[in-house]
Amino acid sequence: MAQHVPKRLLAGLAALVAAVLLIDVIFPPPLERAGGVSVLVTDRAGKPLRAFPTADGRWRFGVDLDEIDPDFVDALVRVEDKRFWTHNGTDWLGLVRAAVDSVTAGEIVSGGSTLTMQTARMLEPRPRNVGSKLIEIWRANQLERRLSKREILELYLSLTPYGGNLEGVRAASWSYFGHEADRLSTDEIALLIALPQSPEVRRPDRRPEFAARSRDWVAQKLASYGVFTEGDVDEVAAASIPARRLDFPDRAWHGAEAALASGPREDVRSTLDATLQAELERIALTRAQAEGADVQVSVIVVHIPTRAVRALVGSASRERAGGWLDLTDRPRSPGSTLKPFIYALAFDDGSASPDTRIQDLPRRFSGYQPENFDRMFHGDVRVSDALQHSLNIPAVLMLDRVGPERFSAQLAIAGARPRVYGAKGQSAGLAIALGGAGLTARELAVLYAALGDGGVAKPLVWRADEERASSVDPGRRLIGEASAAEILRILQGSPAPAGRMPGQLTQNAPQIAFKTGTSYGYRDAWAAAVSGQHAIVVWVGRADGAPRTGVTGRDIALPILFEMADRTAHHLRDDGDSELRLSAAPLTPSKGALRQFASDRPPEILFPPQGAELWAGKVDGRAPRPFVLAGRGNGTLSWFIDGEPAGLDDAGAPVWRPGKPGFYLVTAVDAAGRASRVRVRVLTDDPA
Repeated sequence: MAQHVPKRLLAGLAALVAAVLLIDVIFPPPLERAGGVSVLVTDRAGKPLRAFPTADGRWRFGVDLDEIDPDFVDALVRVEDKRFWTHNGTDWLGLVRAAVDSVTAGEIVSGGSTLTMQTARMLEPRPRNVGSKLIEIWRANQLERRLSKREILELYLSLTPYGGNLEGVRAASWSYFGHEADRLSTDEIALLIALPQSPEVRRPDRRPEFAARSRDWVAQKLASYGVFTEGDVDEVAAASIPARRLDFPDRAWHGAEAALASGPREDVRSTLDATLQAELERIALTRAQAEGADVQVSVIVVHIPTRAVRALVGSASRERAGGWLDLTDRPRSPGSTLKPFIYALAFDDGSASPDTRIQDLPRRFSGYQPENFDRMFHGDVRVSDALQHSLNIPAVLMLDRVGPERFSAQLAIAGARPRVYGAKGQSAGLAIALGGAGLTARELAVLYAALGDGGVAKPLVWRADEERASSVDPGRRLIGEASAAEILRILQGSPAPAGRMPGQLTQNAPQIAFKTGTSYGYRDAWAAAVSGQHAIVVWVGRADGAPRTGVTGRDIALPILFEMADRTAHHLRDDGDSELRLSAAPLTPSKGALRQFASDRPPEILFPPQGAELWAGKVDGRAPRPFVLAGRGNGTLSWFIDGEPAGLDDAGAPVWRPGKPGFYLVTAVDAAGRASRVRVRVLTDDPA
């Protein structure tokens, strides 16, 4: 019988161990409760931009022990748990001492909890009693088996309560001192150790006298341990207590949000440049205020070699209408900003070159009849001139040759899918040449970055650790390299905005290849450019899409783009802009006298051409439009139809609406009295 006792004892012990292990597996410590942390987005140099709270509105940042002031960590362990690095979760000697002290004092003086036990309590809050203490001991043992000492300390430092919705040493340091906890003064160290012991009672912003008293007591205790000197204690006592909680960083509001959304929800070192970001935000707000109460300005700047977003201003201000929206991510009609890519595809096909002559005359495409913005026609023009002056009809002619479906597909493959609103599967057709499909500013930035990178399109990059991978990414071919170079050369020759000299003539000015755009109804004003090694896109308008009659991309968006291009070149010199400036080479002096370019020739009538037959009847059941008369010569031309002055439309352009069919004599007279005439025939659905 006696021989069976040890066996039964061993069996009982084995069953107990098995039960303990089973309970440990079935009831693990609730580590998932520490998973929801706040995140901090910094710029590419590590400067803080914007902090994001947890889903429940608390400020709780993850902790890396290497980024916390080691003096603070040493002081914390010395005050709270001096045997932390050697015990297994419970300091039994400390528990016994705490019990004796409490009995002697007649009240609880110290709980004897280790840092591991305190971490367990923060993961699973319970009433403070003996039963809870036993559970804390059990949970502490579980934590010690699952985590390293370093991980436990990091968990503790991220969960420690500091009053209100502040948890963890990083959140407290930001809120009370306005900086990270990587470098702390002696008074800051003492205060951060004192507050968690009674976070609400000792809150500096509400009870500064209690906060000061507990901070000074911690300093004296650290001095008794030899951590602080007497001079440190005096220094702590002389320091002021933070009078209020500081706001967490909230700069680059939309750009930081985009960087966070581009990957895992964790602290992010973004590709943004804080200095440039602040500068462009200032410019955007100043320009928006000058334009009116409801106007917004958005901009995106992309470093072409890496596709890194260096600045993003989603709106001029969140205080203005629609300012909470990131307007760089809202589809809008891009106006004429897609024209360079239409011509580039035509160059790729060999169907056109910069010097190809193309007609700028009235043309109907299966019921679609585009007009130039100024409702004038210029006859035969070079493709390069048509692009520089944003003529509509040549662009539509070229898109008709390229194929609108093919063009839309190329844009979509590059990452800029045109959106057509209406019936599902509907195509924008030829209207896409003039902004008939929606794109975002970010998508335009993808396209213009491709234009500046030999025609290769790549996604935008928001996180600094992804820049290197993007620089070696082969990307997707949008247009040919030679075509991209030709388009850039043409766009660099576009007329500069008023008051701005061409970059080739200006010392240290960035070379800007730009295109403007204005959507139908003046709802969106655009300017997009390749400036040095950066693609820049500017949008101006109202967030609700309401029109701003008469405001064009060239009038308002282009001057903003040029100003922002200057600031980009100044702030991002390390991105290589200086390598792409052309002003270092001296201009070649001209030989001989300048020619006199004035001509004694009479004006040239571009439309209608000599001998033309013009249809003035209904088209698709709709009333005909008047003919817009076009010509060129010295000064403003006067127009006559069979000797009678032609009328003017609302824009001041000469127009002619024939009253009946027949032959007519159209005459153009310049300021010097020189005249040209053409005879045309008008046809209508009236048999007379």
